[in-house]
Amino acid sequence: MAAARMDFEPAGELKIGQVGIANLRVRTLDVARLAEEMRERVARAPKLFSRAAVVLDFGGLPQSPDRATAQALVDALREAGVLPVALAYGTAGNDALAQALGLPLLAKFRAAYEPIGGDARPVEAAQAATAGAGAEPPAEARAAPPAKVQAPAAGEPGLIQASPVRSGQELYAGNRDLTVLAAVGAGAEVIADGSIHIYGALRGRALAGAQGNEKARIFCREFHAELVAVAGHYKVLDELPRELRGKPAQVWLEGGQLRVESME
Repeated sequence: MAAARMDFEPAGELKIGQVGIANLRVRTLDVARLAEEMRERVARAPKLFSRAAVVLDFGGLPQSPDRATAQALVDALREAGVLPVALAYGTAGNDALAQALGLPLLAKFRAAYEPIGGDARPVEAAQAATAGAGAEPPAEARAAPPAKVQAPAAGEPGLIQASPVRSGQELYAGNRDLTVLAAVGAGAEVIADGSIHIYGALRGRALAGAQGNEKARIFCREFHAELVAVAGHYKVLDELPRELRGKPAQVWLEGGQLRVESME
């Protein structure tokens, strides 16, 4: 008889954390065009997009695609250089499509990128469970008000990071601003639901208004960013003005367009 196992430590430790992941919202179901656009993005910013995990969001379409078309898109995006890993939760039909493709659904992913006051509905855990059973969300859930960012309590300070954010690290400030008193290194990522203030060099990625706050801004003392984004609108290194590199800069949304200008 085999000896009884004396330790109770699990073989694997599972933790849920913040993950930097791209959301591809499909607005025109043209597989060849979508693949070509993604191929161009990978070519412009290979360090950012090459073999990047991508969530497919079909919420911008009148209805979810059929399995054959969705599989063709997954295959084409893989050939273009990215890795589709999930579908964004939408309807029971989307759940069936995800199962057919062998991909998971990310229940709250889309809501995190919708503008405040938009048409998106919050997806609660109960709705995700209902969708998993192949049924439509209950009427009271479908009629829920749009998702809103929870405001921090009065007088509550933002998150302050005194030490540098180094390559491979990710720092997230939920429901508040983020202030970094040092540098953000290349390959590092700072994310805030509010604005981001960087008093050193920004060499990595900065994503403000992560829950859709279009009034959020990014400020930095020395601009070398790999990527900047506000409320899901982003620009990568090759799209950023060369004359701003090394200078104090701010980033904000104006008329739905991302603006990047010097503060000198």
